[in-house]
This record gives sequence, C-alpha cells and structure tokens, in this order.
Amino acid sequence: MPKYSEVAWERAMKVQEVILRAMAKTITWWQAAEIVGVSPRSMRRWRQRYEEHGYDGLMDRRRGKPSPKRVPLAQAEEVLRLYQEKYADLNVRHFHEKLKEGHDIELSYTWVKQALQGAGLVKKGRKRGVHRKRRARRPLPGMLLHLDGSRHQWFQDQRWYDLIEIIDDATSETYYAQLVEEESTRTVMAALREVIERKGRFCALYSDRASHFFHTPAAGGPVSRERLSQVGRALQALGIEMIAAYSPQARGRSERRFGTWQGRLPQELRLAKITAVEEANRFLREHYIGEMNRKFSVPASQAGHAFLPLSGQNLDHIFSVQNERTVAQDNTVRMGDRTWQIEQTPWRGTLAGCRVTICEHLDGHVTLVYGPHVVGRYTATGEVLANSEKARAPRCGNDAPRKARKTPKTSLPPFPPRLEIRHKTPDSHIPTATTATPVSRKLKQGKKNQNRTDHVL
Repeated sequence: MPKYSEVAWERAMKVQEVILRAMAKTITWWQAAEIVGVSPRSMRRWRQRYEEHGYDGLMDRRRGKPSPKRVPLAQAEEVLRLYQEKYADLNVRHFHEKLKEGHDIELSYTWVKQALQGAGLVKKGRKRGVHRKRRARRPLPGMLLHLDGSRHQWFQDQRWYDLIEIIDDATSETYYAQLVEEESTRTVMAALREVIERKGRFCALYSDRASHFFHTPAAGGPVSRERLSQVGRALQALGIEMIAAYSPQARGRSERRFGTWQGRLPQELRLAKITAVEEANRFLREHYIGEMNRKFSVPASQAGHAFLPLSGQNLDHIFSVQNERTVAQDNTVRMGDRTWQIEQTPWRGTLAGCRVTICEHLDGHVTLVYGPHVVGRYTATGEVLANSEKARAPRCGNDAPRKARKTPKTSLPPFPPRLEIRHKTPDSHIPTATTATPVSRKLKQGKKNQNRTDHVL
C-alpha cells in the first residue's frame, strides 16, 4: 500500500465528512461539490468509490504510480551518455539542438537542462537579479527628503563616528550634516527638528528600516504600520509620510553621497587641523555644507518648493521621547531607576492610578503630561523646574496661544433691544378706573331701587 502524506489523509477525511452530510440530505450534492472544490461529475464518482471501497476509495489512486508522460528510462540514459561521451563541452542550448538535429530526440529544453543538472553534469545557473529602474527625482524641493547615517573613521584615527545627513531628493541639497557618537532616536530627532525649524514641514521622509525609524516584526520582512517608533510618532503628528527602503540600491542617492563624503571630509578635516567632534560640526555647519551644495546640488525640474510653514506646532513636545506610565499611590512616576514626584494640583485631589505621559525632551528636561495638563517639569537629575499646575499640554495640531478678546470701548445695546414706552398722565376730563368705580356702583344701586318701587306699585 503506498504511503500517503498527512495532507492527503486530511483531505480524504474532509471529503468523507462532506459525502456523509450529502447522504444525510443536510446539503445537496452540488453544494458538496462546491465545498470540496470539484465538479458535480467528480463528486458523483467519489460517491460511487466511497460506496464500493469505503474510506480507501477517497485516496488518490495515482500515488506511487509513474506518470504516463514520463520519459522512458532508456531514452534518458541515452541523453546522458551522449552528453558525457560526445558533447561534454557544449552548453545546454547547443546540446539540445544537437539532440534534435543529429539524433531525432524530441525532448523539451527544460527537461534536458534539469536532467543534466540533476546528474551533476551541468552546474546550476545563478539566479537572475531583479531588474531595477532608475527612479526620477521629485519635481519640487520638500517633496521627499533622504535621511541616513554613515559610520566611518572621519578623523583618520581609531575613532568611529556616524555622519547623519539629510538631503533633498529634487536637488541633492544637504540640509543637515553632523557627526554624532551613534545614530539613534535622539540624534535623528534633533536633525529633523532643525530642518523643520529652518525650512518648514516637508511631505515625505525616505530612510532605511533601522529600529529608530520602523518596527519590523520579522527580520527582513515588511515594516509594521500600526506599531510606530518614536520618530514615526513625531512625524505622524506633523503629517509627514515615512517611506521604508528595502535595499541599499533603493537609497542610491544617499549612498553615493556618502561615498563623496568619505572621500573628501577626512582630508578637509586634516587640512583644517580639526581633531575634535565639536570643531568638526562647527566646520560643517559654517563652511563645508555650503561648499558641498555648491559643487554637487542640481536645480529642481520645477520652480517653487513644497515646504509648509509651521502652524503653531510645539516642536519641543513633538520631538521628545514619550512613554506612558501609571501613577503610584504616593503620586510618583517611575521609569527605570528614575522617580518623579507629582505635586498636588488644584483641579484634582490625587493622580494615583492615572496614566501619564513622560516626555523626555532633547535638551534633557522631563515633562509629565496628563491629558491637557502639564503636571510636572523636571531637570535631567529629577529636580523640579517650576510650578506647572496651571500649565497646559500642547494641543495636537495647533499649539498657538489664544488671543484675549479686546473689550469694546462703547457697550452695545442688548439684543433684542428693550422697548422703552414712556407713561403719559391721562387728561383730567377722562375718568380713571379708580374714580369710575364708585359712580358706576351708585348708578347700579339707583336702578335696583327704581325696579323695586315699580314692582310694589
């Protein structure tokens, strides 16, 4: 009896269950065929085989039998013998042609190639690379920016530093270039914040899949769009799209620019006798970035730019490392080996059990935020900076302070206006209600007395 795989047994069990349901008339036979994924005619054949052979009739009868289209063994041996004895120096395509022309062997090229490779007579060819096409530049500056880092011995000694650079895709203009100890969340945030403060909000950022840019659930797989990094959260708050590069070739412009940096900057630093990182960054900012832009930037294909002005966003809050924690019963917040004490607020008795956001700013100070309220400001060592009970957390999208309403100099009348009707004193010959009342009573009393006298007479 041939050996069947686990998948074959599971399929046979599924077919048997469907056939039994159809026999019990809970479903029709054409519904059973649709569930299994076969035609109604095949379903009828399976029913007949199940009735005749039982459960074994549902297994694939082709298992263990040679394919009717299989090449005869003698012909396969003849092909291998001819290649070894006569055509060993021919390539597969040339050998396939000789089989047809000189030996009347009509076999497909794919079969001949796989037979020779399976016998070890021909090496398997290298897999073809993916065809890549050069991507056109964006037409306007500010539509797409590249951010990347290059680790190199920039001072031509044993020290290694990362050069973080932000360039524009449309013009290859360098907006930011600084040497740092390591490319990280804070150094990347500092670079992005400086560019946004000077140029404005841009449209999209193109970067690699480093952990401070994206969260990748599986190594080498696609990035997660639901779980954002600190940089991703900050750019999402500004409405900037993040694009992940899945190969170094995709970041060709920034990679080629780093080759230029590595071939020029170490020599420039040596000629300027600069050996410290602070002096090198000052040299880059004041002199060499402008020189690189003059030599290697290109004009954009269209006039104008795509940068947008900041509409009151609080960059100090947006570009901060934010983490949520629960306030303890003693109104303290703890993260790692650091603890912050929250003072009493006038709008709530205690914050115990509430979730607050810890904002670690780039300059080192820490802010605790609960909803729209800033409940604490601290230095990097944990000391209280200022009383922040009346401070408010920045609003999302627009953090500009509201202007106070100006009090008008002249007060306007209320709406609807009051109708002032002046009371006039009536004329003396017109009787008033108070004077008319006794006269009317006397008249009525006289009529009653007259009626009584008439009745008596």
